[in-house]
Amino acid sequence: NCTWSKDLVRLSDGVLSLSFEKRKLKDREFACAEIQTKQRYGYGVYEARMKTGAGSGLNAAFFSYIGPQDKQPWDEIDFEVLTKDPSKVQVNSYIQGKPKNAKLVEVAGGADKGFNDYGFVWEKDRLRWYVNGKLVHEVTNPDELPTHSQKIFFSLWGSDKLTNWMGAFVDPGSKVTMQVKRVAFTALGQPCQFPESLAC
Repeated sequence: NCTWSKDLVRLSDGVLSLSFEKRKLKDREFACAEIQTKQRYGYGVYEARMKTGAGSGLNAAFFSYIGPQDKQPWDEIDFEVLTKDPSKVQVNSYIQGKPKNAKLVEVAGGADKGFNDYGFVWEKDRLRWYVNGKLVHEVTNPDELPTHSQKIFFSLWGSDKLTNWMGAFVDPGSKVTMQVKRVAFTALGQPCQFPESLAC
């Protein structure tokens, strides 16, 4: 129910902010934000330190993705905070456009109450998700592992239609923002880039 707006992506004092607000753009009543890398990344350690907002019908996500827009099959690896309940984050992946491995996991203290560390380690023979350094999910089935290099994304968006998943949309009444303090990709076998990294 929202239109992407570059005006809702901001970088200030080293913190990336993506926002959702009531602002009519084109044929939609709300505006939302997404950012993606141009570069594609393969096996390695993907990490972000972020804080979400709260509100039913919104999705705050850190993920990797490649698909038909880039003339590739749809592969994806996700952390999605369905902000109707920011005490949890959904981890999952898509292989050839089919959802796999979905699991809701706890975020101690809440995704919206402070900054939390989210990371996944993607290897040829396994995929592991971590929240605040703790392993929360692992997949080793070869049929459920992505194989195509992907771009890194952050997004904050809303929907009137995906109510069973994201909750009934409720106008938040004011701007909702997710903040990202850090994002990193470390190829397998490369030195870690900061002390708390899963690559260390």
